[in-house]
Amino acid sequence: MIIKYIAVIASMVLCTSASAPGCITEDNDTDDTNDNEAHKMADLSNKTILMVIAPSDFRDEELFVPKDFFEKNGAEVVIASEKKGTAKGMLGGTVSVDLSVSEVDISDYDAVVFIGGSGVESHKLYENGAYLKLAADADSSGKVIGAICLGPMVPASAGILEGKDATVFESGISHITVKGAKYTGAEVTRDGRIITGEGPHAAEEFARTVSEALALGLGD
Repeated sequence: MIIKYIAVIASMVLCTSASAPGCITEDNDTDDTNDNEAHKMADLSNKTILMVIAPSDFRDEELFVPKDFFEKNGAEVVIASEKKGTAKGMLGGTVSVDLSVSEVDISDYDAVVFIGGSGVESHKLYENGAYLKLAADADSSGKVIGAICLGPMVPASAGILEGKDATVFESGISHITVKGAKYTGAEVTRDGRIITGEGPHAAEEFARTVSEALALGLGD
């Protein structure tokens, strides 16, 4: 028994060396490779994404985090709002608006993403004919449609979320469910080519899910 115990201790000492035969060692290189694979991003180099915001009080993280994610993966990002100029977010961030929503030619884009924030409510974007037409055109053209926070209220009002699984910021739940959406309560939900996000904390996962949908060829 004593001899067996000594043998076990000896083998443990030997295994402190990575080169000791028969020992199980941690493969840091494999872990790093797996981690890199898990964080591999989609190639969006041939994609153009339209991000749609309120003329003021859009939610900063919901615009800037996905925008950065899309651009780092090679996509061209265009910003649309009620009018051209500079729009200011709820947290003070500013962005140049490239074109007005009414000027959009949907054939130029692979995806349309509606950003949330209190401006969706204060400007009543879900009642704005130009925003609703844009959502409807994107849907009828088979584009990837993303909407985060209160953004889903726009496609919901355009009839796009009827019968679809979707999530939204808590104050918008009744709005989308009345329009026929099946509220999931998840941070991010994808139903076919429609991706919805719950709020700013889900911005990166939302961006990744939109990118994955584009990588699958949806919206082509």
